[in-house]
Amino acid sequence: MSTDNKKKEGLVPEPSLRRMPTYLAYLKMAKNQNQQFVSSTHIARDMGVDPTQVTKDLSYTSIVGKTRVGYEVEPLINILEEFLGFRTIDEAYLFGAGSLGNALLLDHGLSQFGLKIVAAFDVDANIIGKEIAGVPIYHMDDFHKMQEEKQVNIGILTVPSEYAQKVAHDIVDGGIKGIWNFTPMRIRLGEDVVVQDTSLYAHLAVMFNRMQYLKK
Repeated sequence: MSTDNKKKEGLVPEPSLRRMPTYLAYLKMAKNQNQQFVSSTHIARDMGVDPTQVTKDLSYTSIVGKTRVGYEVEPLINILEEFLGFRTIDEAYLFGAGSLGNALLLDHGLSQFGLKIVAAFDVDANIIGKEIAGVPIYHMDDFHKMQEEKQVNIGILTVPSEYAQKVAHDIVDGGIKGIWNFTPMRIRLGEDVVVQDTSLYAHLAVMFNRMQYLKK
């Protein structure tokens, strides 16, 4: 078995990772309601997930629930936040400070999940040199020079879709190791770069399609 395959075998399945932040939100709500313990059955019932799935997902964190009472809420919150990387602040660059990029810059909630945007890059002369929510906007040509100094690993891609692949190659050449891609394009990069696609338009299409069935 190759080293790459062994690494992939050790990865937590993506569907489980996607569910964990929702468990975390549920647990924080339970804490606010002064609950000390919560069972996988309660989580599953309230979130529409199978109880065995909840138990399996949480098992990746190595936490074990107590018989008949379930999981202790506060310790599980701490473990999930640590496991998901929400307790360590990672710096990121934003590429494309248009309407969507602007919204992300104004989203102060990102820091609660371990992400801090420290600079944004664009080619629009009308916004270069300005700040949005305290984040300075630079020309795209300044990226490589700044990257030499700061060595940021994460790039958030909100450029127009026709430029997504080109910008992605450019920022990876500059040392970016992880890309949070908000464009509709599926960018192609080497296996040494992590790309997470978040297509608002794809989810919008699914919602519209499902609504059509409700009308029938």
